[in-house]
Amino acid sequence: MSRCAAAISAKRSGRNESDILMGEMSETLTLVVMLVPALIIAIVFHEVAHGWTALMLGDSTAKNAKRLTLNPIRHVDPVGTLLVPGILALAGGPIFGWAKPVPVRKDRLDNPRFGMMAVAAAGPGTNLVLAAIGAVLLGIAAANGLTAVGEEQGLLTQGLLYFILINIFLALFNMLPIPPFDGSHILEGLMPPSWAKAYDRLRPFGMLLFVGLIALTWFAPELGVLENIIGPPVNWALEQYLALAQAVAGDG
Repeated sequence: MSRCAAAISAKRSGRNESDILMGEMSETLTLVVMLVPALIIAIVFHEVAHGWTALMLGDSTAKNAKRLTLNPIRHVDPVGTLLVPGILALAGGPIFGWAKPVPVRKDRLDNPRFGMMAVAAAGPGTNLVLAAIGAVLLGIAAANGLTAVGEEQGLLTQGLLYFILINIFLALFNMLPIPPFDGSHILEGLMPPSWAKAYDRLRPFGMLLFVGLIALTWFAPELGVLENIIGPPVNWALEQYLALAQAVAGDG
């Protein structure tokens, strides 16, 4: 429904356009308030997981830089973690964000090839664990009558669903084999050495591909680029986590 049509409908029901606009703004601000904290938690844990795994495998760079902390101030990028997701949410666009990457030195790892694969996998793996925690909390809340699994009514339900979805999306999106995403390090580690060297030379162009992907999603949404690439696995994973929540709630 267009804003004009909404206003006409509002007048017929005794409401004016300002009421409609205030309602829309309230809903949008509520969405931002739920999304940004969930995104900060997901990103901070993701980055810290990289740093701790690197430390366990011989690289203390992140520790020396004081990045092995859950203090968001150490990890949050004001633009990538707060400004961009907030603007995208307000504009109704695809919501994504980033933090300051945790520094990792491949040459300091005990086994550089395996080490980089493990460090890369730690971030998405942590997000999947966080999504599982969110599903368990959703199930516990449902079991105690505080919410209902799968329903989008109520702030608690919406908040937990967004938390689960953001962590799933962040995990799977980072597994795309586009440098410098985590998936590129895993793929490179699985390649024969000669292939890995050639693939590594493509890293400078990875961000251009990423920007192009986001641009297509933003300016040509009818193509469904992001939805077709990441949508099916995200939806499948979300179904599994909701099934976990239902099992915890005793509905399974």
